[in-house]
Amino acid sequence: MRNNELSAWTLLVASAVLGSVTMLSLSGCKPPAPTEVDVSTGEYVESNTTASDSNVTTTTSQAIETPVPVDAPATTELSAKDAPATNNEAPAATDVTAAATATEPVADTSAEVVSSGGDWPQWGGTRERNNTPGVKNLPLEWNIGKFDRRSGDWDDTKAKNIRWFSNLGSQTYGNPVIAGGQVYVGTNNGAGHLKRFPSKVDLGCLLAFDEKTGEFKWQHSSEKLITGRVHDWPLQGICCSPLVEGNRLWFVTSRGEVRCLDTEGFYDDEDDGPVKDEMVSLAAIMNAGPSAEAFELALAGLAEGKLTDAAKAALAASGAEVEGDVKIETLTEGKSWTATGKFDGVDRVLTIKQIGPRIKFFKKLGTSDKRDADVIWVYNMMGPDMGISQHNMCSCSVTSYGDLLFVNTGNGLDESHLNLPAPDAPSFICMNKNTGEVLWTDGAPAKNILHGQWSSPTVGTFEGVPQALFAGGDGILYSFRADKGKDGKPELLWKFDCNPKTSKWVLGGEGTRNNLIATPVVYDGLVYIAVGQDPEHGEGEGHLWCINPNMRGDISRTLAMKIGDDGKRTLIPHRRIQAVEPENGEVEVDNPNSGVVWHYSMLDTNGDEEIDFEEEMHRSIGTCAIKDDVLYVADFSGLV
Repeated sequence: MRNNELSAWTLLVASAVLGSVTMLSLSGCKPPAPTEVDVSTGEYVESNTTASDSNVTTTTSQAIETPVPVDAPATTELSAKDAPATNNEAPAATDVTAAATATEPVADTSAEVVSSGGDWPQWGGTRERNNTPGVKNLPLEWNIGKFDRRSGDWDDTKAKNIRWFSNLGSQTYGNPVIAGGQVYVGTNNGAGHLKRFPSKVDLGCLLAFDEKTGEFKWQHSSEKLITGRVHDWPLQGICCSPLVEGNRLWFVTSRGEVRCLDTEGFYDDEDDGPVKDEMVSLAAIMNAGPSAEAFELALAGLAEGKLTDAAKAALAASGAEVEGDVKIETLTEGKSWTATGKFDGVDRVLTIKQIGPRIKFFKKLGTSDKRDADVIWVYNMMGPDMGISQHNMCSCSVTSYGDLLFVNTGNGLDESHLNLPAPDAPSFICMNKNTGEVLWTDGAPAKNILHGQWSSPTVGTFEGVPQALFAGGDGILYSFRADKGKDGKPELLWKFDCNPKTSKWVLGGEGTRNNLIATPVVYDGLVYIAVGQDPEHGEGEGHLWCINPNMRGDISRTLAMKIGDDGKRTLIPHRRIQAVEPENGEVEVDNPNSGVVWHYSMLDTNGDEEIDFEEEMHRSIGTCAIKDDVLYVADFSGLV
């Protein structure tokens, strides 16, 4: 590749840098303008489905386990520099047995991925989440040429370092990943790649493109939850980045599901399972406005065993043009039917249902549906087994360790920002990535969740111990042993409160306490995380922490204590609003077991004995990036 050309890989690098500034800037609680979905019409349609449509856990043990060498080494780590010695009173456990801990695949070490300049198969490139690919000779200048949004034509006469373009949705929060010759991006349905879902239909979309040409390959479509902005905010699309290993891909949908897909889609002419013949929406006729008459005629026609012209037109518009005769059979009188015939050249049996004010047509996905995703398994975190209730949107970019898949569930408050609908639901889970089986769950943040949980997990190996790091919605960073757990529960190694104990959560952003949105980063044997506030909910205080992960227990910088009348100090359990209330005789004291290597919030760099604007760490949800011992992180005040 010539140095002055911009391939899909270099596009990724550019977006990765932007992603290190902010992985996700949710629209919070302000209604978005729906005009962005379809420029030509200025309208969008919610593709709501009932909760029962996806309230199903689909797992199986039929999938083949990924072969992993028994003697595979742990992730390649650089030695920690000037890190404090491990506390002798809380030694790190190093007797990790192979039976209890997943073995890391040789071909997936962080050092190899970063240095190769090749595939970038997950958010941050590797499970350590340090967004610094080892690519050389990247171009420093770009010119996108001219693009006509109405016609979709691209004039590349003056374009520079642009190899190809392809349409995404009107809002895109999922950073692209590249693996196996394909590019994957989470977005909304503004591009309208599928005929059955025109651009005015609001969806969460995961798109796959050819890395060399930008050709659209396939789309996974997540229809909007019927609960709307409470759980599935309009127009946000798929806000996470997927994880790709071999011919398998994992991601979290806007419907609170963890899904495993076949990266080849249906191009391999196989419907890989255990999910087979997946039923999906095809077309609909509304009993409202201009289509009301068509609705009545279609309903009457079905009762007579006929498919009306209006029904055929709706199917044709969705890419399922009727060819020849169609046989209609009644399943439930006046409610459901089947239609057997040839649709767009494919012999199919469609299902037709009257659902409220709609007549809806459904089809089963199969090998003829090349532009649709091939689903392997699905786990619904909002289902009865887990019962999570995400705030506005699920946005976790999953990661793995061996056969283990780590997921932040997104459990959070309701739209009032006061109530926690599912206080007993887990916040962090570990799954078998091949089958979708849940191995362990943890609900540590519990009732102390401040808002939502939109961070992504990280995995690092420290002194031989693999650790899964989760940033909680209570402002605490948790580390668990990265293994299968015991009796459905993980081993907590350490936790770190990223907020000062005297900080206070105030609704509307007037307080000083923050939740965690950034992803923790592993570098040189240490853990780094930036702290800030959801941009729609006020300022908050900014902090940047460097933590020694070889400590154990509560390794926060300080502890919350209650001083009794006799002067005795008693440890106070963590509280949601404020950990320490000085007016009630409570104090913040130094933690003798602190894991802090260093902390930055402000520094008088020019020595004028004043803290200037540029000398303060402002709120940040950006994931830091570290290269050659230099750390880069952006805050919401426009500083890097």
